[in-house]
Amino acid sequence: MVNLPIQPSYILPPLCLMVLSALFALFSLNDSLEFNRQLIEQGQVWRLISSQYVHTNWAHLGLNCAGIILIWALHAEHTKPLVYGAHTIVLATWCGICIYYFCPDIEIYTGLSALLHGVIVWGAIKDITVGMKTGWLLFFGIWAKILFEQLEGPSAQVSELIASNVAIDAHLIGAIGGVLLAIPLIFKLIKKRQA
Repeated sequence: MVNLPIQPSYILPPLCLMVLSALFALFSLNDSLEFNRQLIEQGQVWRLISSQYVHTNWAHLGLNCAGIILIWALHAEHTKPLVYGAHTIVLATWCGICIYYFCPDIEIYTGLSALLHGVIVWGAIKDITVGMKTGWLLFFGIWAKILFEQLEGPSAQVSELIASNVAIDAHLIGAIGGVLLAIPLIFKLIKKRQA
């Protein structure tokens, strides 16, 4: 039997993330919020963060909402609402800044997928630290997906569905951000094993 985390404190944070992204789509705020390298260079630095929460179309938003729901089902019990919010803001900032500095070919970027890769990597590491062997499977599985993307390139079907190129380097950046976010967990696990 599946035991889903349905308490309000577990449901509200991911629901707020989906509603926020849906409202941005509903009000067509891409032009004001998307990662646009030229406009960022002109001083619109909020786009580094806000771009993570807007999407190219409803299918793109739907795919990212499916990711949010999957992460909720797997890891909601690992975080409190404030921690969830902090993680998404820190990862959004990390992803936006790294895309800007390390992906010069990306002129326009939107979507939660980079951030979500970071959240799922953090969650896998948290699983490992609490003794869940499935954490290792998830951790290596997400890195296998990222390696596959780096070697094979983005999925043509997903690109067609979202009407945009899939920013596979952003996925890598997000996953690295998840590892960095998990450094305190890793240190705690090392200490625990040494005790």
